[in-house]
Amino acid sequence: MNALILSRIQFALTAMFHILWPVLTIGLSIFLVILEALWIRTGRDDYYRHARFWSKLFILNFGIGVASGVPLEFEFGANWSHFSTVAGDFFGNILGFEGAMAFMLEAGFLGLMLFGWRRLNPKIHLFATTMVALGASLSAFWIMVANSWMQTPAGGYFARGHFVITNYLAAIFNPDTLWSVTHMWVACLETSLLVIAGLSAWFIRRGRAKEFFLVSLRLALITALVVAPTQIWLGDGSGRTVFRYQPAKGAAIEGHWTTNAPGHGAAWALVAWPDQSAQRNLWAIKIPHALSLLATHRWNGRVVGLRRFPRADQPPLLPLLFYAFRIMVAIGFIVLGLALWSAWLWWRHELVPERVGHHRRWLTAWILALPLGYVAVECGWIVREVGRQPWIIYGIMRTAQGVSKIPTGDVLFSSLGYIILYSLLVTAFVVFFRRIMRQGPDLTLTPPPLHPPVPFALDAQAKPHALEDD
Repeated sequence: MNALILSRIQFALTAMFHILWPVLTIGLSIFLVILEALWIRTGRDDYYRHARFWSKLFILNFGIGVASGVPLEFEFGANWSHFSTVAGDFFGNILGFEGAMAFMLEAGFLGLMLFGWRRLNPKIHLFATTMVALGASLSAFWIMVANSWMQTPAGGYFARGHFVITNYLAAIFNPDTLWSVTHMWVACLETSLLVIAGLSAWFIRRGRAKEFFLVSLRLALITALVVAPTQIWLGDGSGRTVFRYQPAKGAAIEGHWTTNAPGHGAAWALVAWPDQSAQRNLWAIKIPHALSLLATHRWNGRVVGLRRFPRADQPPLLPLLFYAFRIMVAIGFIVLGLALWSAWLWWRHELVPERVGHHRRWLTAWILALPLGYVAVECGWIVREVGRQPWIIYGIMRTAQGVSKIPTGDVLFSSLGYIILYSLLVTAFVVFFRRIMRQGPDLTLTPPPLHPPVPFALDAQAKPHALEDD
């Protein structure tokens, strides 16, 4: 266990923990915008109460996400200083954009969203909530731009140990950016929908505020019917980009060792056990031509095998890559199946307060599906980051070249500190989450008037209207 291995483990743990929180805040912030817009348009009190209830979960996740993300910024300088020196002229700028353009926008309007329910005109409050959602999505955009550039570097060249930018837009919109940004953003939506639907199903199954949570469940199901197939299509496009620009990663995640001959399609291994030492699969169940169709959309499309690359350039942990990818794909189709099942029940007029409680298996399925979005996101990042190895900048700079020259004990000490910090954050989350679930929604909450009076009367003798929050 040297500094390189420990630094990689530390960054993997901190990144995998941190990503659990932004994926929900991004999707949940958009859900809050929809709820507020529906309240203003329809005047229905339940939409307002929904926005107030789900905003509690948003704030809780936002706080944990901010606290858990700070160590990542320090790790770039402390553990990966050589990488930061080489790529800092672009990579550092992008992270700066994320902080100044996205996080500050989100944080700046967050206070107005939290404390302005009765102090602001409802349309102004909706604008503040929209800015929070925009900031959260912009944050995801810039983070994915930085990571995409590490996957498919573009827009300049490396000289004298630094990346020299010649085309900033080409670096930002590198070949991986559009697919990865949209795939990740929709993954945030899908994860959030699973959480909303799962928690709503949990309340309904327990008979608590059935009519209230049936509203949020229906909204989640409507969106899932669009999001689930869209995510599968985006995953297909993202996968084809991998085979085009990172062929070693593509071959590794599919356990594809030998390049198929012209006129012969590449078979797809449905399940297998890749053995890197033997440079083959110990066993496999294959479907003829399927990999060519998946990777190239052609019956006999050429797919480069992993043996074409030197052992030193092949990704590690092949069984992990192979099955993490399949778990992610399987979850995508499970969510689509649940959405179609729900649509069928809705078409049969079963999703009404009088009958929805009878479908306990269906409600249980949504409850069990609640964590699947998080599992899919984690598996996706395992595929994305482990598959990029041994490169920290694909094809240009190896991970071993980017690590700082620091004592192993220092990395171990800081890793233990992060583990303690994250354990405290998880404990805090569990405590406050249980409190939110135990209290449930406030069904007596009275919304402010949609057309509030002028705050200060025109008559100088009259007293100004009192503006008090809940």
